[in-house]
Parts: sequence; C-alpha cells; structure tokens
Amino acid sequence: MVISWHPTNAAVESARQAPVSSVPVSYMQAQHIRGVYHQAEAGLDYSRQIIATCEVPGQCDISAMNQALNAYLRRHDTYRSWFEYDGSGDIVRRAITDASVIEFEPTDNGEMSVEDARKHIVDIPSPLEWGCFSFGVVQGEDQFTFYASIDHVHGDAALIGITMLEAHGMYTSLLATGEPMPLPDAGSFDDFCVHERESTGALTVDSPEVQAWIEFAENNNGSLPEFPLPLGNPLEPTAADMVGEMLLDADQTARFEAACAAAGTRFVGGLFACTARTDHEFTGAATYYGLTPRDTRRTSDNFTTQGWFTGLVPVTVPIAATTFAEAAWSAQSSFDSGLSLARVPYYRVLELAPWLNKPGPNFPVSNFLHGGAAPLNAVIAATDLGYANNIGIYSDGRFSYQLTIYIFRYDAGTAMSVMYPDNPVAEKSVARYIAAMKSVCEQVADTGDWSPGV
Repeated sequence: MVISWHPTNAAVESARQAPVSSVPVSYMQAQHIRGVYHQAEAGLDYSRQIIATCEVPGQCDISAMNQALNAYLRRHDTYRSWFEYDGSGDIVRRAITDASVIEFEPTDNGEMSVEDARKHIVDIPSPLEWGCFSFGVVQGEDQFTFYASIDHVHGDAALIGITMLEAHGMYTSLLATGEPMPLPDAGSFDDFCVHERESTGALTVDSPEVQAWIEFAENNNGSLPEFPLPLGNPLEPTAADMVGEMLLDADQTARFEAACAAAGTRFVGGLFACTARTDHEFTGAATYYGLTPRDTRRTSDNFTTQGWFTGLVPVTVPIAATTFAEAAWSAQSSFDSGLSLARVPYYRVLELAPWLNKPGPNFPVSNFLHGGAAPLNAVIAATDLGYANNIGIYSDGRFSYQLTIYIFRYDAGTAMSVMYPDNPVAEKSVARYIAAMKSVCEQVADTGDWSPGV
C-alpha cells in the first residue's frame, strides 16, 4: 500500500497568490530552472529530483507522520518559494509569507506495482510551480519504507540527511514521547541567497577569484572541461542509467590512504590524481582539468538549513610524466587553493566575462563523498542517531545536462558510480572509464605508484 503526501488545494491556492519576493534567486537555482525550461523546450528531459528512502519497522502512524512532515516543511524557508520564468530575462521568485498556510495531506493510493509506484514518486511538479516535493510511505507487513522526492531547486545532497533527521526523527519522537523532537534553529536559505548576491555583486572581472575561473575556462576552449570519451548525441532524447563498481575494498582503501599520506596529501588528493591519470590515458593531455562540488555550509547557523549551498571547485593537475606522489601533491594543492571558488558561481563569471561559454552537454562533475564530511556525514548521523535505517538514494531516471560521477568512501571500501545518458556509445565509454579508474587506483594501493605508461 502506498500513501503519499501532497499539498492541499487551499495551500496550492495560497502559494499561487503569493507575492513576488525581494529575495534573489541563487545562481545554482537559476541555472537549474533555466536548464529545466530550455531542455523541455528542446524536447529533452532534465534530471531534477533527489529521492531518498529509509526503512522503518512496524505500521506507519499516519497522524504522527502527517504532523512530522508539515512541521518539517514549515520549518525551512526554501519550501515557501516557487519561480516564474518564460525563457528569457530574470527569474521571478514568489514566496508564501505565512508558513502556517503550508499544509500537506495524505492520500491512500492503495496497492501499486513497483513500476507504478516509481512513476508516482517521480511525478512531482516542476520548480515553475509550487509544491515540487512530495513524501510518502510504502507499507509492508511488518515495516514501511518512507520516501522523500524533492526537486533539486530546494536542496543539495545534504537534504537527504536533513530530511531523514528531521522528518523521520520527528515522527519517531512523536511516537515515543508524544512530543515533537527539539531541533536547533533551521537557519535561512533566503539569507544565503541575499548574501550570495551581495558578495558576488562586489566582484569585478579583475577580482582574483574571477581571474582564476577565467584562466581555467580559457584552458578548456573557453568553457568547462569535457568527458574524455564519447557519450553519444546530446540532442537525442534519452533516459538516464547508472552503473557502479567497487574501486577498492577496505584493505586496499587503507593502503591507498597510506600512499596518499606518504605523498603528503589527503585521500581526495589521491583520488584526483588517479582521475587525472585515467583522463591522461585516454586523451594524452598533459594537464587534467576537473570539477567537483563543494558544500559551502561552514557555520552552525546553516549546517541544518535546507537549500542549495553547493558550489563548484575547479581542479588543475599537471599529469604528463608524473609519479603518483607528484600528481597527488599537485591535485591536493589545486583543490585546497580552489575551495574559495565554490562561492563564486561560474555563471557569475560568465556575466563578467561574456566571451566565455556556458558548459557544453555532458560536462563531467566528480563528487567525492566521505562518511566524515558533508553531505554524507548528515546521512550517517541520521542513521547513527537511530532516526533512519538503510537509507537509499535514487535517481529520477531522467538524464540532465551534466555527467555525474560519484566516488564514495565508507567502511566497506571505495566505490564509484556514474550517471550517464542511456545509449550504447555512453554505456561502452563509461564502462571503459570505470575499468581504467579501478586499475589506476589498484596500482597505487598495491605499489604506492602507478605503472609507467602514456
């Protein structure tokens, strides 16, 4: 049995009549909204949802879950917003001024097949409507699965941990004590958006951070880097597929980390070195250029704030004729020195340097997720505190403009997954890429270096 939560008609009407907000749209929100709109205009899809699940023993208490979900939605100011955009000009934010009018209610959908349930979970409004987020439970005999399906415009990967910690944690507290779970102040994503526009508005083309982005883009034909292997025709509609493999088991991961330490770097520096080496094996390029997202939450004020705080960090690694230690040191230095650039959106740089180009289709972004760092630590915290079990993270099955690479480090070792356009060319290329990355990482784990080669 599937029970899902959606906004009441009264809440939808209140949102429709919401006034225009003076809070600016963040740069990440803006590129997302424009991507959704323009891909749809071109007859193409766009991945836009973060879907998370957890398993809960017993029968779901619908009344308690209803109270928990509505408290969660009213707590975070991002859920008060929706956006207007007609393909050109500025994006307009409309925002509900009284959070108490936000009201979601449960709907009993009865028994559903797995495929029908998947379609139901994915079928949420676009960010050009209010309410592009839904929740639900799939009830089994002695346990249920709670799910959250949220458009990316309202959060980054940290929302998985935040949602499980708050919504499900609140539910657990209500059942156990009859009282809501005490929570710290939620902070404000609106405040972040205002501050971002103020800080980026002060930049000029001569600002050091802008100059760093310009140099990076000009070294990549005036845009962001491309994937080293063909991925098919980006103008053809396609679904998304994801494939993954363990790069290193737990023992290999420990040896790999030791090789990183011997080189004077952290684990992420070693991974970037291996990524650079893999790219070099396919292209022969003397220098690797890559991108990785960075959570810009840095204070207790917004650590539990729902919103899109992620920015991109450019990484440059000279790779020709280098040892692992040399490449890892360069990668770590580039990553560390580039962290501040996560707060300078590339789309702001395009405003200041209009001769540069927007990123092309399938530009790769590598996500390195470690259990001890954001955003994965929020997910693990939700599990460790007993507020969620067996957390799952899923794609909406759509392929967006970006090729997304994930590398996870956890107790069992180090794993890699790639979300790619579901076509034969991309499938073959991604398989080759993962196999090459695995080989390079294993060489470092086994010997502390990679084999001489290209």
